[in-house]
Amino acid sequence: MPWHCRGFVGGAPFGALKSLFASDASNAIIADMAALTIRQLDQKTKTRLRVRAAHHGRSMEEEAREILRSALTTSSPTNGNLAEAIRRRFASFGGIEISLPKRDAVRKASGFEE
Repeated sequence: MPWHCRGFVGGAPFGALKSLFASDASNAIIADMAALTIRQLDQKTKTRLRVRAAHHGRSMEEEAREILRSALTTSSPTNGNLAEAIRRRFASFGGIEISLPKRDAVRKASGFEE
């Protein structure tokens, strides 16, 4: 390597400039894209993702992005009756009839009279 290419560029150490440019470039990429690592994904789920990706002609990574994109862009009703949502969710399993015990009349509250 020629002497003018070693060590310094424009008075600054070459390593420092290289590091600065690498840092700026990686920050720019991070600002536009995020990385997500999913650990402990069971084999069955991984296989299903691979098959689904192949069916759609995509990579597993692109299929996972599409699944997340789809799940997070569909609007889910946030206002609603929780009891009704639970009933609808489990209605297909059938139900049971229970008899509620008879309740006594509500007692009169104690007063704080003098």
